[in-house]
Amino acid sequence: MNTYTIGIDIGGTNTDIGIVRDDGLIVGRSSIPTDRYNTAETYMEAIATLIQQLLSENNIAQLQGIGIGAPNGNPHTVSIEANTANLRIKTAIPLGYFLGARFGVPVQLDNDANAAAVGEMVYGGAKGMRHFIMLTLGTGVGSGIVVDGRLLHGAHGMAGELGHAIVVPGGRPCSCGRQGCVEMYASARGICQNYREALLKKHPGQTVPEDLTCKFVGESALQGDPVAVEAYDTTARWLGLALANAAAFSEPEAIFLMGGPTRAGEALMGPLRRYFEENLLFLYKGKIKILLSQLVQNDVAILGAAALAHR
Repeated sequence: MNTYTIGIDIGGTNTDIGIVRDDGLIVGRSSIPTDRYNTAETYMEAIATLIQQLLSENNIAQLQGIGIGAPNGNPHTVSIEANTANLRIKTAIPLGYFLGARFGVPVQLDNDANAAAVGEMVYGGAKGMRHFIMLTLGTGVGSGIVVDGRLLHGAHGMAGELGHAIVVPGGRPCSCGRQGCVEMYASARGICQNYREALLKKHPGQTVPEDLTCKFVGESALQGDPVAVEAYDTTARWLGLALANAAAFSEPEAIFLMGGPTRAGEALMGPLRRYFEENLLFLYKGKIKILLSQLVQNDVAILGAAALAHR
């Protein structure tokens, strides 16, 4: 008999909700606009209403649990912390307690990168692995670290911010208030900046397109455009250094990457593996794999959130 969990992925624009069967099949999904709501109460009520609607539409009477992946999500308090940058609601959102009381099931909540890591462990390429790192490349750079089969949370639930490891002292200003974080070189916006700098170096005075996107840079790199190839080489250099440092403290079996910038394939992965090995401590050389996520891009956020409840 199949069991079902709810996976909720909270983003600044949309909140995606899906019903996930125990084999990883999403049997129903829908969404609400996150930025429509101004208070935690109305937002939580809208999520609960949509969950009930999905359950009714799919004739599901019983849930195993609910998992939530959210920015600034704290697994210790099962809440989204106050003053989360990309959310209109600036108070804390005690979503775990609210949904647990409403549906009478266990609720797990974590940040979105940690949820992706658990999703890879339950449904993807990290099945059977007890030590790995998941890196999510997008608007920012997130990471989930698994040691001995368990997520690394830290004292206050905020461990695993590899995107804010400094790789270029005095480098580009980061939204965290520091300079030279890997996020400023390996996120989608960082890759666009790498492209701008490479273009101006190769062709001084040339106008950089205002509508430049990471997708364009990735597609250009795959076609062999030298400017785009250099942009991804810059990304790989700093990201490889950061991951080699991360390997020194956790010794993972593998490091998984997911997100839009990874669609560039070998334009990213080839130089990344090279720079990673060059910077890796000799004890680990040749022992740690750099892999792409095996989860479907459009499903990974919901699957990751559901996997929190599945575990």
